[in-house]
This record gives sequence, C-alpha cells and structure tokens, in this order.
Amino acid sequence: MDIKATLTALWAAIARQDADAMRAYFTPQAVICWHNTDEQFTLEEYLRANCEYPGSWRGRLERAELLEGGAVSAARVWAADGSAALHAVSFYRFENGRIARMDEYWGDDGAAPAWRQALGLGRPIAPENDGKGNRQ
Repeated sequence: MDIKATLTALWAAIARQDADAMRAYFTPQAVICWHNTDEQFTLEEYLRANCEYPGSWRGRLERAELLEGGAVSAARVWAADGSAALHAVSFYRFENGRIARMDEYWGDDGAAPAWRQALGLGRPIAPENDGKGNRQ
C-alpha cells in the first residue's frame, strides 16, 4: 500500500466533500476523533459532518509519514473564498489497507500573536525549513 498516494487521494476527497470517495478509505467500523472539539464520530457521522460543513473548501496533503501500523499526516485546508485557512495533523491506524481509526488535531492558520511579535520572536518559515520546499 502506498500510504502517501492513499492519503493524498483521501485529502482530495475531503476537500471536495465527496462522501462516496472518502468512504472507500475507511473500514465500516472506523472511529474518527476531533480532539480540539472533544468529538468522536462513527464513519457515517464523520462523512456527514465533513460533507455538510458550510462553504466550499480546497485542501492538500503536505506531508505523510509511515508509522508502525499506521501513519501521520499534515494537511492544509482553506475556504475557496479565502475567508479561512487551517492545518490538520492526523494520526491513522490501518486494518487491511483501510483506516480503522483517525485522530485529528485542527488549528487555524494566522499571524503570530501580538505579544510574540512585540518581543521580536520567530520569523516566517523559510522554504528550506518547511518540510516541503515551499512556503505554506
């Protein structure tokens, strides 16, 4: 199984809000957890939550790493109208080549908080340091 190809296709389906395409990547009994909002979903609940999420979205997989029995990925998702952008870090456990569990952590993209800017801490991530060779 080519994990990167699988996760790239999954994130394309997530961004399109294509329930049928997404369903093919999961076991029927899959458990999906969104830890930031303390929600656990069955596969069908997850598909509905994703596909009925308001607005039109775009997204792409930025990084995928194979783990023992699973994988971890970082993906970027943004509203088609430019009103929002987020990153998701997802941990996957596979059974027979399909996702049996997915634990996701979501965060909004944005500028550093004013207090860190005032202290002059940090700088934009340089392309050679972002893990992809390009700016986020």
